Amino acid sequence: MLAIVIGLASAVTYGVADFFGGLAAKRTPAVVVTAFVALVGLAALVPIALLVPARLSYEAVLWGGLSGVTGAAAIFLLYAALAIGPMSILSPLTAVLSAIVPMTWGLVGGERLPWWGYLALGGVLVAIVLVGFVPEKGAVRPRLRGLVYATFSGILIGCFFILVDQAPADSGLYPIVANRVVAGAILLVVLAVLLVRARRRSVPAFPGLRGAWGLIVACGIADAAANVLILTGLRMGDLTVMSVLAALYPGGTIALAALVLRERIAPVQWVGLLLALASAAVLAVPPAA
Repeated sequence: MLAIVIGLASAVTYGVADFFGGLAAKRTPAVVVTAFVALVGLAALVPIALLVPARLSYEAVLWGGLSGVTGAAAIFLLYAALAIGPMSILSPLTAVLSAIVPMTWGLVGGERLPWWGYLALGGVLVAIVLVGFVPEKGAVRPRLRGLVYATFSGILIGCFFILVDQAPADSGLYPIVANRVVAGAILLVVLAVLLVRARRRSVPAFPGLRGAWGLIVACGIADAAANVLILTGLRMGDLTVMSVLAALYPGGTIALAALVLRERIAPVQWVGLLLALASAAVLAVPPAA
C-alpha cells in the first residue's frame, strides 16, 4: 500500500515540476530552463545524499549516470515534440510509452501480479491517456516528425525508470545525484554552444532568465523530490507498477494549473483522474495468502 502511495506522490510531484518548468519556459528558452533545473536539483540533492546512510559504488554511479543521459535526451525530444504539436495527441502518447516500456521490461523479467493487478494496470494506462488529453480547438493531425520525437521521448523516459531500478538497493540517493550530474553536464555543453552562437550574432544568449529564476528553482526542487520518490518506490515495489503510476504525472500539472491559473479541467480529464485513483486502489489490494 505504501509503495502505491509513493508512486502516486511521485506522479503528482513530477506534475508540479512540469507546471513550474512550463511557466519558466514561457519566459526563457526551454533548454535553458532544463539545464538550470538539473543544477538546482543537484544542489538540493547532494547535502541530503551525504546525510542518508548509503554505499557509494561503481554500479550506483553507472546506472544513475546512464539514466541521466536518457533523461536529458528525453526532455529535449519532449519539448521538441510539444512545440510541433498537437499537444492533445503527443503528450498522452509520450506518457503512455513511458509506462509501457518499463512495464513490459518488468513483466518479461519475471514480475507477476494477481489477475486484478493486470486489470488495474490497464485502467491506469487508459487514465494516462484521458488525463493527458488536452482538448484543442481545430487541432490538426500530428506531423511525422512530432510523432517520432514523442515516441522516442516516451521510450527514453521509460528507459530512465529501468536504469534507475538497476541501481543497488543500498546506494541511497547516489544514483539520482549521478543522474543530475550527467544531465547537467550534457545540458551545460548545449548552453555553452548557445552562448557562443549568441555572442557571434550579438544577441542575448538567455533572454528572460532573470525573471524565470524563481520558477526554475521551484521546478528543480520538485523534480529532485520526484526522483527521490520514484527511487524509493522502485525499491519498495515493482518496476511494473511504479512506472505506470509515475506516468500519471500530467494529473499533477493540470491540477495545479486549475488551482493557480484557474484553468478549466475538461470532463474527460476528470474521468481520467477518477479512473486513476480507482485503479491505484485496486493495485493496492494484496493477493490472498
